[in-house]
Amino acid sequence: MKKIMLVFGTRPEAIKMAPLVKAIEKDDELECVVAVTAQHREMLDQVLELFKIKPQYDLNLMKDNQTLSDITSGVLKGIEKVVLKEKPDMVLVHGDTSTTFAGALAAFYAQVPVGHVEAGLRSGDIYSPFPEEMNRRLTGVLSSVDFAPTMTAKSNLLREGVDEGKIFVTGNTVIDALLSIVDDNYQLESDLADFLAKNKQTVLITAHRRENQGQPMVHIFQAVRRLHEELPEVGFVFPVHKNPRVRALAHEALDGLERVKMIEPLDYEPFANLMNQVDLIMTDSGGLQEEAPALGKPVLVLRENTERPEAVEAGTVALVGTDNEKIFTTAKTLLTDQKAYEAMEKAVNPYGDGKACRRIVQAIKYYFGEAEKPKDWQ
Repeated sequence: MKKIMLVFGTRPEAIKMAPLVKAIEKDDELECVVAVTAQHREMLDQVLELFKIKPQYDLNLMKDNQTLSDITSGVLKGIEKVVLKEKPDMVLVHGDTSTTFAGALAAFYAQVPVGHVEAGLRSGDIYSPFPEEMNRRLTGVLSSVDFAPTMTAKSNLLREGVDEGKIFVTGNTVIDALLSIVDDNYQLESDLADFLAKNKQTVLITAHRRENQGQPMVHIFQAVRRLHEELPEVGFVFPVHKNPRVRALAHEALDGLERVKMIEPLDYEPFANLMNQVDLIMTDSGGLQEEAPALGKPVLVLRENTERPEAVEAGTVALVGTDNEKIFTTAKTLLTDQKAYEAMEKAVNPYGDGKACRRIVQAIKYYFGEAEKPKDWQ
């Protein structure tokens, strides 16, 4: 049996790696080892509990006010010890976090092949998203096999000189996770369900990006205030990130608005089902650009660029940046023009069919000469 070690540490990573953990655990020819860094502690634990994952190793690295170098060095040293003890045949990392890069580097130092899940995304700007764009690029250099979610991601890797033989187009594992969790009959917590029922339409907002903290976020919240004033039948739900700076800006701008409901961050299951019950999503997140289209929800991306251009091209998301006027105008159009709304609602999701993990498992076995090469998705 080949021993496959999965390393992750944040909530988004856990959501996207959870169905892959399950797929590897079910395979008779693979042994699964899970090591979490707990770069996010509480938010990570929610996902582990939801998907019933019990890591063999937990570095428990989260500390208040730690720097990026604190996280990176902690992950590097911690994962190095685990890799040297377990001697896995492959280490899988996901996406673009500090855990991703440092975990891949630890595996490389131990001369263990690295499999990069969700490889090949590029924004074109090394400082946006920061530090994620560079984490992803550096991990790509260290990887032995790349699991690209889309053909666009594969094209990015080929353009950088990556050998086509090491790239597998799998779809995104987040769709596998999402489809296993969303239920049309799901009952939200009563206070939240009552708020949705009171409003003709509801907008879900998330905002937390480092590069948006400060004046860009002020502009986002100004646009929300204008929408609240002009559209009296529209409500806004805002799970406010725990970052103190984000909280201060949000409360300063939005306190006292009757139809803006600011709540604590939700666990993944209620959040995914909340997405399924709202009408429009405004976000600076990366993952939501992939998840929401699978639910038929138009997305306004509150960023100046995106490493996920497929959704923009497909018409499932609109890149509006942080300009007050552009956010306001685009959101108002979607909330008042049925044809404009339906054009985004019915666009085809470019990110997956819920079978990404199956393809990744087959690709891992192919890498070790134990299965046929999987067909690329798309």
